[in-house]
Amino acid sequence: MTKKPDSMLPETPEVSDSLTTDAFSIDPWVQLKKFTQARIALGRVGSSLPTKEVLDFGLAHAMARDAVHLALDVDALDAGIQSQGFNTLRVHSRAPDRASYLLRPDWGRSLNEDGLNVLEDYKKQQVEIAEPIDFLIVVGDGLSSLAVSRHVQHLLEELRNVLPEEWKLGPVVIASQARVAISDEIGQALGARMVAMLIGERPGLSSPDSLGLYLTYSPKRGGSDADRNCISNVRPEGLHYAAAAKKLMWLAKEASRLKVSGVALKDESDMQEISQQVSLS
Repeated sequence: MTKKPDSMLPETPEVSDSLTTDAFSIDPWVQLKKFTQARIALGRVGSSLPTKEVLDFGLAHAMARDAVHLALDVDALDAGIQSQGFNTLRVHSRAPDRASYLLRPDWGRSLNEDGLNVLEDYKKQQVEIAEPIDFLIVVGDGLSSLAVSRHVQHLLEELRNVLPEEWKLGPVVIASQARVAISDEIGQALGARMVAMLIGERPGLSSPDSLGLYLTYSPKRGGSDADRNCISNVRPEGLHYAAAAKKLMWLAKEASRLKVSGVALKDESDMQEISQQVSLS
């Protein structure tokens, strides 16, 4: 075969140095990491992770463990809530300490004798008031007291802005060593039509301070998760306070109208907001 002379070979297109540099130096994952705290694009060194990522993982794990075991400063929380104009009551679950709370979840779902007496005494003092409580707020430490101490007062401030004026509110009940279901017993004891539980959620490796909200219509002891509506990940890095308060109040108004909650009540607050925006445009 006759070899073509060099002059007949196809020319190679020139590639600018800047384009070549950008193509190999800009990692698209770096841009994506700015929008999430998820552990993505960690990189590698040989067959292992970079030292920084290993240390960051250890720190996140330690923060999650600390959030579970950290005791809630009830005195500070109580004073802060009262400074916002709310009345408060303090109760305690059957779990006497944190170790018992973690080993016996069932103890965290019901009140101890002193807690029941506190609610009974309050109800006796209110015997002259015929109107029942429309909306009762319960605050529980749950599995992250850090979430409660950081976010509850901010959320209560936003809730105050959206609560219907005609609703009768009960005192904010602060429950120690509490699980979600303890709100059913508290709501039933005070005769509340609805109860909203604000509680620290199980910590994640990127979210040791996530607050959860649980709404129950006609609370009764022995209720299940199917009877409650849940709003999770309430914190500045997740669902912000104003948005969480608005969503909770939409559910509460619908629960009051339909006389149901849980699986029988679908959260369509976002769809309603979208339809309103469309109609305005």
